[in-house]
Amino acid sequence: MLLLQNSLLVQDLISKSDVADILDAVLCGRHLGLNECIRLIKSDDAYPIGLVGSMLRQRLYGNTATFVNNIILNYTNVCITYCKFCAFYRPPGHEQSYTLSIDEIVRRVAVSRDAFGITQVLIQGGHNPNLKIEYYEEAFKAIREKCPEVGIHGLSASEIDMIARVEKSSIKEILSRLKAAGLDSLPGAGAEILDDYVKAEISPLKIKSHEWIRIMELAHEIGIKSSSTMMYGTVETEEQRARHIMKIAQLQEKTGGFMAFIPWSFEPNKTQIQSEGLIKYPTGGLQLLKMIAITRIIYYGLIDHIQSSWLTNGVGMAQLALNYGADDFGGTLVGEEVVSATGARSTELTAHKIISAIKQIGFKAAERDNLYRTIKYY
Repeated sequence: MLLLQNSLLVQDLISKSDVADILDAVLCGRHLGLNECIRLIKSDDAYPIGLVGSMLRQRLYGNTATFVNNIILNYTNVCITYCKFCAFYRPPGHEQSYTLSIDEIVRRVAVSRDAFGITQVLIQGGHNPNLKIEYYEEAFKAIREKCPEVGIHGLSASEIDMIARVEKSSIKEILSRLKAAGLDSLPGAGAEILDDYVKAEISPLKIKSHEWIRIMELAHEIGIKSSSTMMYGTVETEEQRARHIMKIAQLQEKTGGFMAFIPWSFEPNKTQIQSEGLIKYPTGGLQLLKMIAITRIIYYGLIDHIQSSWLTNGVGMAQLALNYGADDFGGTLVGEEVVSATGARSTELTAHKIISAIKQIGFKAAERDNLYRTIKYY
């Protein structure tokens, strides 16, 4: 932000904010608590909050923004949790249901590596009760053998729980076997809002909040890093958003296993939540920018990377998010099917388009790998 070049003007803007005491505290290096997080979320002073988010990001990364060249591979849409916010799933036996073969999974990864130079495959799907752990082990081993340079970032905590229930096995054993087969890291999906009252309303058959946290903790304990996420904009309150943010902070203080945080807004189009009239419209760009800035502020010194969330908010909002505290643009996500099932927008970007989007706003672009290690600068 250009205003960062004029420190007196910035300080004046911050000092006039209704959360000036909180913003001053974080700039002085103090970690914040739940009540302060709630005040930030309730505040309408998005711009001063964004200024501080941007200042903290600059301290860490200057004006460099990263991205990962990847595909998302939705291996099955068969699911028995029937989440009200999802337009992607199909019940077992549905005429539109599918499950990819191991050969097709490996073919898609190999073709994408050769065509786009991907260094990550994000593997996610439905909670398919017909898939045993051997399916995932074979897929990961085959990817590792064919494309050893491609990191496997796969399976949400709720998918891990589904595999454990199918196998009648412990979470730790499932995670250990998947790691041995080639799983590098876990995405943060399945968290939504870590509040069981919210989950009872939007995803009553999915894992509870404490189960998501425990699965992530076990993954971190055995050396599997992960992302963390928040899907906001359904039925949650501002306080429930704040408690979600703080639960992730508390686990990070304990394990240090979260590489990044990605806030993304609920897209109601073609979902049960919309058809029931609970939520008709997405929350919009201002809420995204606030969530980006607030989580940079809360997680400063805890979670290194905040993603700009272009997938659900578009490229323009993702560019603004880089000026509100985000440092990572996310991935190219060729092949994504979950958000695209809502029909809301295109969910594919090439690396060239991401690099252009980053440079258009005066940032330097850098490509990273699955574990946020820089591969090259542009």
